[in-house]
Amino acid sequence: MRKKIIVILGQTATGKSNLAVKIAKKVNGEIISADSRQVYKGLDIGTGKISKKEMKRIPHHLLNVVNPKKKFTVVDYKILAEEKIKEIIKRGKIPVICGGAGFYIDTITKGSVFPEVPPNIKLRRELTKKSAIALFLVLKKLDSSRAKNIDKNNKVRLIRAIEIAKALGKVPKITEVKPMYKFTKIGLYLPHNKLKKKIEQRVRKMFQDGLLNEIKKLKKSGVSSKRLKEFGFEYDNPTPEKVIKETLKYAKRQMTWFKRDKEIKWLDASKAGIIKEL
Repeated sequence: MRKKIIVILGQTATGKSNLAVKIAKKVNGEIISADSRQVYKGLDIGTGKISKKEMKRIPHHLLNVVNPKKKFTVVDYKILAEEKIKEIIKRGKIPVICGGAGFYIDTITKGSVFPEVPPNIKLRRELTKKSAIALFLVLKKLDSSRAKNIDKNNKVRLIRAIEIAKALGKVPKITEVKPMYKFTKIGLYLPHNKLKKKIEQRVRKMFQDGLLNEIKKLKKSGVSSKRLKEFGFEYDNPTPEKVIKETLKYAKRQMTWFKRDKEIKWLDASKAGIIKEL
């Protein structure tokens, strides 16, 4: 009999972490983060990382495990997450995966990853000279389906997608294998006006809590501007308005990704007593 794993997913600012803690308490579980930025040390305010107090003594895994100067791939995540799943089950507890990184969640629930394509330094040099719009058009010609789900303004991700597409003909669809576990996927959503309000409130609080100092500290520790862009901190002069705009775009891309998965049970995060619906 396959062991059960609960997955809490959805857009940013929908209350995933809070629900995951409540569920973990109810089922005697431990939480595994599926966030592509919270895995890094020092990216706390800007990623909305859960605090010790908010964890309510529930063990959380795969937060603050990587130096931000180092690369951490979806393959690395898969290896660590699968180790944690086995450890949690061995302790007689239920793993609760929580996050908004669709590709992290898919690699665990569908047992799949993109094939490894080594960096093409020569190609990267050529592509770096192009604007984000020009790169997006190149990718669109190579692989229109990948172009639909990518941040048009993120040069780093555009270059990587082009690199993979050129090496393999296109960015491949993930080959799925039968998972070892039984997954219950719960998706949180908010109506657009409520999500927008939540994102606005969260971003303004980030600035009040010291987002600019956090970015300065990362730069001072040797994290390059290029690397910060990879984390989504791609603002020369960050303002709440700029960050809100980019976060809304990110939330839209998250939902585009999750909509493809018909196994997700969607719940309105604005409704009271949401845990009773589970």
